[in-house]
Amino acid sequence: MPKSAQALAIKPSRAGAAMPAAADRRILAHARTHFFEHGYSAFTMDGLAAELGMSKKTLYVHFSGKDEIIRAVLLGLGEEIRRDAETLLGNRHLTFAEKLRGFVEGMIARMASLQPKTIRDLQRFAPDLHQLVVEMRQKNIPYIFGRFLEEGRLCGAVRSTPDAAFAIEFYLHAIQGLLQPASLERLQLHPRMVIAGAIDLFFGGLLTPAGRQDYEKLFPR
Repeated sequence: MPKSAQALAIKPSRAGAAMPAAADRRILAHARTHFFEHGYSAFTMDGLAAELGMSKKTLYVHFSGKDEIIRAVLLGLGEEIRRDAETLLGNRHLTFAEKLRGFVEGMIARMASLQPKTIRDLQRFAPDLHQLVVEMRQKNIPYIFGRFLEEGRLCGAVRSTPDAAFAIEFYLHAIQGLLQPASLERLQLHPRMVIAGAIDLFFGGLLTPAGRQDYEKLFPR
């Protein structure tokens, strides 16, 4: 496997399954919380091992170091967001507004513990991992929001203009800029507030009157 591809891969379990083994999942769950709250530079294998109640030697059996752990955390987060969006969009019992609400609330909950300093810290001390986050947004936003726009237009909740490709590119550039550490500090906003506000503003300009009415029933102003 080429080095670049090898670096992006989540290590399979010893049984050869694509999903991480139970021990790996436990490690990654603790690592996500630890990383979101404390940032890259304060993240240590010693600290994580202590939180998990295991020896550092055992931790190294599963992961080669903190960069591999954080990379797995970030990739897992991206896959989780995409999977949850697909589950919502595939639920025939939910209205479009309910699906959109579910996605927004999921993102708010998922990002609740992510601190602005964590993004700044990652950009400063681990630029390769920060670039991975940027690339994940470039991959997930067109796919997920493209799906939402398509379904919204089919049910009459989203206007047919502007062009979907333009709308998605507009949102992608907006969110990439808003989640820059300098922007978060200047606006004094938490990442979860930025994401919720950006989605509301984005779809606020695209929803039809009927779509807006349904959406505001769930998110009253």
